[in-house]
Amino acid sequence: MSSMSRLGLAVLVVLCLGGTARAEGTGFTGLARLDAADSRIVADGPGIALRLALSQGVPWRVFTLDGPPRLVLDFREVDWRGAAATELVATDRVRGLRMGQIRPGWSRMVVDLAGPYPLDDAGLGIDPESGRAELRVRLGRGAPERFAAASGVPDSPGWDVAPPADTAPPPRDANGPLRVMIDPGHGGIDPGAEEGGLTEKALMLVLARELREALLRAGGFEVILTRDTDMFVSLERRVALAHEAAADVFISLHADALTDARVRGASVYTLSDSASDEASAALAERHDRADLLAGVDLSGSDDVVAGVLLDLARQETQPRAEALAQTLLEVFRTEDIPVLGRPLRHAGFSVLKAADIPSVLVETGFLSDARDRRNLSDPDWRAGLVAALRAGLARWHAQDRARAGLVRQ
Repeated sequence: MSSMSRLGLAVLVVLCLGGTARAEGTGFTGLARLDAADSRIVADGPGIALRLALSQGVPWRVFTLDGPPRLVLDFREVDWRGAAATELVATDRVRGLRMGQIRPGWSRMVVDLAGPYPLDDAGLGIDPESGRAELRVRLGRGAPERFAAASGVPDSPGWDVAPPADTAPPPRDANGPLRVMIDPGHGGIDPGAEEGGLTEKALMLVLARELREALLRAGGFEVILTRDTDMFVSLERRVALAHEAAADVFISLHADALTDARVRGASVYTLSDSASDEASAALAERHDRADLLAGVDLSGSDDVVAGVLLDLARQETQPRAEALAQTLLEVFRTEDIPVLGRPLRHAGFSVLKAADIPSVLVETGFLSDARDRRNLSDPDWRAGLVAALRAGLARWHAQDRARAGLVRQ
């Protein structure tokens, strides 16, 4: 390997390559494979050393985030297949590790640190003969104040998400089709629940596509998905997408896993700042950790604004969302979709905080239960669930328009 570049050069590499995945004379081609057998995260003196062996060099950057302390590495782009956190991590100074796509063409690794380990050095070395690359990162040990002061997403040109298009959302027509925003939970670097070889992110994307097809085929619906590929979408962005599309209704699809394997069946959640029970509160907390797990900087989040949104939702939209939840559950029971003993629940899910859009979160089942796993893996069973969701949305839309007419009169 060639000699390692210093940390300052890490930023230089990003600046030189800009928004491209290829550069003249570098041998960088957009996709590298991780050699998991030759990669490791270990204790190094008072700190931590990370070594990633790659099939070739790619543009990259590294930074830390606080609250809790995390190391984040971005790439354009790395194939993580065959890599497992249990094989890469060999120190208790690391509490967790995730790898995956953060958005199309972008890969991310997030390392949960057991304490404040500031970034001391980082560099990428490339073997001129084979083209193989080795990324080395060294973290020291420092005071929490030092770590916090040095943390944050760097201002690296070409790495930011493109701003949303400055276009007005399509106009709403009170008598037109129902515009439905379907939100497949999780995605990309955030797999959601994982049980029995299944991942929540993959199952919910399949279900969302099937529901979209059924709604469009039935007529009377316009459908938009928050994601149509295996990519990460932040919770804030999911709500923003619903606003940009001027959606009439927002439905988020999930299939979690619980430690209590006896829990099974579908349930529907609406927004509340107080959970209906402890299990719902824990579920909402896990859902809202998605951004943190994906290495999103949450230091600028505004709890006051969130409180205002909750108040607006209660006053303007919450009765309509609760009516939607009730209607969906009525159809589920009619169509023999298994539901929980108390299937109507509420909690403070951030993804439901669109103040002017009726929003519900449907737990389609639990991957921790063998029966629910079988059902969600079965295309025929999912077809029944999709039919129930479509019928519920259509019934609610008719009732909602009728109620609106009564209010206007």
